[in-house]
This record gives sequence, structure tokens and C-alpha cells, in this order.
Amino acid sequence: MTPTENDQIWAVHAVGTVTSTRDEAIDDNWGSVQATITLLDPYGPESLLGLAEFSHIEVLYVFDRVDPLTVNRGARVPRNNPAWPSVGIFAQRAKNRPNRLGLATCEVVSVEGSTIVVRGLDAIDGTPVVDIKPCMIEFGPRGTITQPAWSHELMADYY
Repeated sequence: MTPTENDQIWAVHAVGTVTSTRDEAIDDNWGSVQATITLLDPYGPESLLGLAEFSHIEVLYVFDRVDPLTVNRGARVPRNNPAWPSVGIFAQRAKNRPNRLGLATCEVVSVEGSTIVVRGLDAIDGTPVVDIKPCMIEFGPRGTITQPAWSHELMADYY
């Protein structure tokens, strides 16, 4: 990936690391997967104070094992399924995306010390976590959410 004159470079540092039984980015069955996020220095238990009171968190992480040369900047057919339309990279949640950032809403199982045990995090073992935010109803969508039929089919077995 070659930067253009319009690119801005931002430094983002990992705040934690994922430990999971899954070490391969498989597209389905993430719902029952339990994983642990362990904070890195200088973040300690005080960074998680109060988080256990929330049922869910949003985890922002890096698809660090995606080859930058495979990043898609245009359109593609999700999962190469010929029954689905070609859609732009920003109309899907593929891992081969600009900046290689993933976002997952996870159930908080427990918070102990500098670790959070979660369920439903679709990040593999060793994945760097760049931010953690509590889910708050007020930050959720307002109004009705709509999406195309193919996306419901794609997500049928994801969680």
C-alpha cells in the first residue's frame, strides 16, 4: 500500500492482547467462543474499574495478520458467493479492509485485575486490541436498522 498525498498517518498503540482458542480467522460460529483480553502496560486494573457493571463492550482490534497487499479498496463479492452482489469494501465487514480494523460487540463474562473475559469476540489468538468501550444504549442506533437480504444470509451462522 503506497500512501497518497491525502493520507494522514496516525499512531495507534495496542492497549491489550486477545487470548483465544481460535487461531484462524474462520468466518462462522463465533457466538460461543470465549476469549480473554489482557491489558498491556501501562494499563492496569484501574483502567477497567467499573467495566464489570456493563453487560457488553465494543472491542476495536487490528487484523494484524492480513497482508497489506491484499487490502481491498474497491468492491468485491462477500465470501466469493455468486448468489450475493459485488459491494464496496465499506458496505461489508471483511478483514481485508483499509486500516485492517475490526470491531466487535462482546458479552462481558468477567473482569478480574487487568483481564476481561468475553464471549463473541471474533478476533483470533494474539490479536492486538486498540480500544475497549462499554456498550451504552444511548450510543446505539436511533430508528429502524435496515440491511440487504444477502447480509442476513452471510451472518446467519456467524455468531
